[in-house]
Amino acid sequence: MNIEIRERNGIKYYYLSHSYRRLDKVRKARIYLGKNLSDSELELKRKSAEVKLSRRLESIRAIRDPYRTTLSDEEMAELTGLAASIGIKLSHLNEENWQRFTESFAYDTNAIEGSTVEQREVAKIIQKNEWPNKSKEEIWETLGVAEAVEYIRKTKEHISIDLMKELHKIVFKNSKSFAGYLRKTGEEVAVVDGNRRIVHRGAISSTVVPLLKGLVEWYKDNLKNYPPLVLAAIVHNQFENIHPFLDGNGRVGRLLLNNILIKHGLPPVNIEFKNREEYYAALQDYENEGNIKPTLLLLLREYRSLLRRLT
Repeated sequence: MNIEIRERNGIKYYYLSHSYRRLDKVRKARIYLGKNLSDSELELKRKSAEVKLSRRLESIRAIRDPYRTTLSDEEMAELTGLAASIGIKLSHLNEENWQRFTESFAYDTNAIEGSTVEQREVAKIIQKNEWPNKSKEEIWETLGVAEAVEYIRKTKEHISIDLMKELHKIVFKNSKSFAGYLRKTGEEVAVVDGNRRIVHRGAISSTVVPLLKGLVEWYKDNLKNYPPLVLAAIVHNQFENIHPFLDGNGRVGRLLLNNILIKHGLPPVNIEFKNREEYYAALQDYENEGNIKPTLLLLLREYRSLLRRLT
């Protein structure tokens, strides 16, 4: 880290900066310290800024270079073949299949995040608008997920920041005051496990929008470079790494995953609550090692489980 001084109109502006390499380009992170600072003021501000800049650089490194899989050509061919072997297309699903998927997905995706609504209660909530003795927030979020599934069935959009915000708004409009809004500057998030240990920190708030823009552009640039299942898995995992919302990132990420599958003519997939630990482990493999394969293998296994129940 070093001090940069820029002078304009006789005024000296001080910055703490650090260069790093990302996507084969040298980039620079900076924190503004102030103008016309004395040596003592500069030293005081530098110490505080070093902590902030270190956290920002850690966030950048944690997000990694997410768009390069560790898969060999042989593994890619294998995964393409496995996906093709599923043997069912989106067009094969009838309305009853969609109803059963929506109910399974609404239960599991909320249960992963701690909802206490039971599986048998979900159908009554969605089909009959019968409210069990559970919190209103959990019931609204059950209905919100069902509405979001219907939305991704109809929208023609593959991925955009507006789509992410719209899905968040649909799911949480009746339960969270920040529904549909990305984290603001200064709003930092961390994911903790059952032992209150931090297992993931979201991207620094000031980097959320640039990282999401990069993810959208990567998807558009690579539509023909990867099988749809790989595209969907990378978008999902990278979205979770960024963690752009104060809460609700898991549910929106799994909706994005399914939206991409649907747009490529594949059936949606449901990550079951009973496989939650494996799901978290796959996300950790991606975050720490850039390894997308555990997520892909989990999705293929979930596909087969879901389709056995649908057909």
